[in-house]
Amino acid sequence: MELDQLRYFLQIARRGSFTKAADDLMISQPALSRSIQRLEEELGQPVFERKTRSIALTDAGALLQVRAQQILTILEETVAEIADDGVTGRVRLGAIPTVAPYFLPEVLQRFSAEHPRAALIVQENTTEGLLRACTQGEIDLAIVALPVRAKYLEVEELFQEELLLVLPTGHPLADRPRIRPADVEPYPFVLLDEAHCLSENILSFCRQRSMQPVAVERTSQLAMVQELVALSHGVSMIPAMARSRDQSDRRVYRSLSGPKPTRRIAVAWNPYRFQSRLLKAFRDHLRR
Repeated sequence: MELDQLRYFLQIARRGSFTKAADDLMISQPALSRSIQRLEEELGQPVFERKTRSIALTDAGALLQVRAQQILTILEETVAEIADDGVTGRVRLGAIPTVAPYFLPEVLQRFSAEHPRAALIVQENTTEGLLRACTQGEIDLAIVALPVRAKYLEVEELFQEELLLVLPTGHPLADRPRIRPADVEPYPFVLLDEAHCLSENILSFCRQRSMQPVAVERTSQLAMVQELVALSHGVSMIPAMARSRDQSDRRVYRSLSGPKPTRRIAVAWNPYRFQSRLLKAFRDHLRR
């Protein structure tokens, strides 16, 4: 059994497709299929159940997925520990979608300038997916919004940011000098779907003030929330970091009077796994 076979197998399992995995790995699909066929012959049973338009892991494949990830993680950590010079290596970073496109570009650019020989690998996922990946060693760090249930993980708050009320241009509240939470209650809300913690931040703020917003739209993309607000589907609350990148004149942003709705951004990592000097340097960079 070869390490490349395990890497190929894991990529297919992650993508759920031989075609997509082949594109990611930059090899031909026939070559990828032959590699998996040799793996299955060595194991004496299939690891994938081939369906008409999809594939699924067999029981043997599910076990192999766990073991293969453990094997590759141990190997990678061993190499990193031996060659731990604080200059070379990689940092695998995950972030929730309401943080990644707004917060990370400048962070990554500055770190790359300071550590030009380091490789930075980024993935977006929901909080649950990131915490699971961090626990299993698939990523080194996860940037999430608090609160989180993080068994076996170390969690450190980085900063707090305000959630701004976003309204379509011409909205009755847009020109008010002060907008109270109660002023917003009659209007329908556009929210991210339930997998995103930002919606829970907003709903928690509303519940604390006995507000019952009516969610008329739900979407999985923050940019779509902003677009639906511009089209007068409702109002919403948007992280300040997303506001700073919005150049549209079809929306206006307002800070609520009184106690502000906020969210707390944190970084999580698995303290039971090897912490390279490069990884520690990146954590310090995040703190700065």
